[in-house]
Amino acid sequence: MQSHRFMLTAALLSATAIAFAQTDAKKPLTDAQKSFATLKTLAGEWEGVVTVTPPMPGMTGDKAQLHVSMRVTSRGNAVVHELQEANTPLDATKYDHPVTMLYLEDGRLMLTHYCDAGNRPRMTGTTTPDGKKVEFAFVDLSGSNQYGHMYHAVFTPIDADHHIEDWTFMMPGDKPIQAHMDLTRAK
Repeated sequence: MQSHRFMLTAALLSATAIAFAQTDAKKPLTDAQKSFATLKTLAGEWEGVVTVTPPMPGMTGDKAQLHVSMRVTSRGNAVVHELQEANTPLDATKYDHPVTMLYLEDGRLMLTHYCDAGNRPRMTGTTTPDGKKVEFAFVDLSGSNQYGHMYHAVFTPIDADHHIEDWTFMMPGDKPIQAHMDLTRAK
């Protein structure tokens, strides 16, 4: 009897998943879904250089090599973006390692950045009118703003092996710091 219950439960779950897939397949994609699909194509390992404006010591040229990991997770419902200085261990006590989650929520493309500054800004994303970029605008902030917070982000896919990320960090007193990351897919 117990195996029959298991089989029935498995069959119902499969039928439900198929029904949702068929329902979703009939609907045209929203702009948020199209933007999210674009970001999913960036899944993989990326390396490159960051240029910071205004300049900061140790943050340009050879000294600012970055590694970015992006992966699709949660059955395609989220993208995890992890950033670290290249060739450094994943040791949160010594090195920055911010994590950003990209996902759809209530028909909007959302970004939550788990910042090394100890806060979690949320942003909402849209595709730019030319269709070439996904741009995120600040919505709100959880946690302290004592050290500033991430305020804006733009992802620009160039081709399958090259993309650009532009991030704006807002220092206390509303002083922006721009980080331009030119990234190529790690082979």
